[in-house]
Amino acid sequence: MSISMTAGANTPLTSPEFRIEVSASGRRLDVSALLITAAGKVRSDADLIFFNAPIGPGVRHVPGTASSPDAVVIAPASLPTSIDKVVITASLDPPTTTFTGVNPVAELIDIASGDRQVAFTPVNLSAETALVVFEVYRRGSDWKVRAVGQGYANGLAGIATDFGITVDDEPAAPSPVVPPTVVPSPATAGTPPTHTPTQPPPTAHAGPPAPAADYRPNLDKGRVVLRKQQSVLLTKFGKPLQHKVQMGLGWDPAPGRARIDLDASCIAFDAARKVVATCWFLKLSTLDGAVAHSGDNLTGAGEGDDEIITVDLGRLPREVVGLVFTVNSFSGQKFTDVQRAFCRLVDAGTREEMVRFELSDSNPSTGVLMCKMVREPSGWVMTALGQYADGKTVRKMKKPAAAAL
Repeated sequence: MSISMTAGANTPLTSPEFRIEVSASGRRLDVSALLITAAGKVRSDADLIFFNAPIGPGVRHVPGTASSPDAVVIAPASLPTSIDKVVITASLDPPTTTFTGVNPVAELIDIASGDRQVAFTPVNLSAETALVVFEVYRRGSDWKVRAVGQGYANGLAGIATDFGITVDDEPAAPSPVVPPTVVPSPATAGTPPTHTPTQPPPTAHAGPPAPAADYRPNLDKGRVVLRKQQSVLLTKFGKPLQHKVQMGLGWDPAPGRARIDLDASCIAFDAARKVVATCWFLKLSTLDGAVAHSGDNLTGAGEGDDEIITVDLGRLPREVVGLVFTVNSFSGQKFTDVQRAFCRLVDAGTREEMVRFELSDSNPSTGVLMCKMVREPSGWVMTALGQYADGKTVRKMKKPAAAAL
């Protein structure tokens, strides 16, 4: 018989392995687990077990299906001795919605028998976007479960931060790095007939050819298609873009790969190449909403953009002079498992595609710098990068991103 618990109640656990799932009628919930030491913190970011990092010592994430909710499975005997408790969370999908009118039910189910042993329904929910539903904790040589029901208005990121996961940017250390070079616009007007920037051939005594980025079209003639290291000046008829734009990033699994879970991010830099802010799946809005993320895509399936990052160019702080858009694999999948990766800049108002860049190669790396946008006196300049890096998280992409500015 299932025990119905109220917030604060606890009961002993006897199952060697059990499943905790959280469901709500008509709503999708994401369930996660954090491995917590006696100090009340995680040991590292790897102690967050969730859809992007589904396997941990003694804990695994089980994605929801059409007939079953999201869940985590815990085998207490397999947990490291340094782990004092496992915190179970539930967050809404999409992550910006609240629990107003939502009545989630958390259940603990014995794996061997299928018996539903514990049930808990948090009450009085409203503005919360994420919850701590259960704690599974040690008491001597035994394990117990406690119903919690604590809500957070800042989503899974708020819970993760409370337990020691780094979500926001670290304080920037003083850096002697020289600010990004501002490349003046070419003196001559006009663009190649195909509106694809090309590098002219060198003459006999001209020396090495100038970088392709020196030959930059603008948006006067419509959409621009870039290749690696080519740039476009984001001006139209002499006026720089100052409104909302969207950077759409997409990818597909390579043949034979059922799914590919990648994460798109945007890193904002100042003139000294110090990180000002990072927008990613654990921090969906930053710089007072000037940069916003559409949320995580778990498969890469389907046509069109997989993830979208909206940038309000007119609201970006003046200190932000560079934006680097990255894609990385939190779970360690390589870009040899990916095909048709692309990024495209879209006018958020008219939905017009202004710039497109498609990766033409693959690499056994976990991250790629797709493109950058740099603020120049004449306006923003977008440059296609396609530069691979080994970074499972956006924090590991910061150094190569700074170097690419």
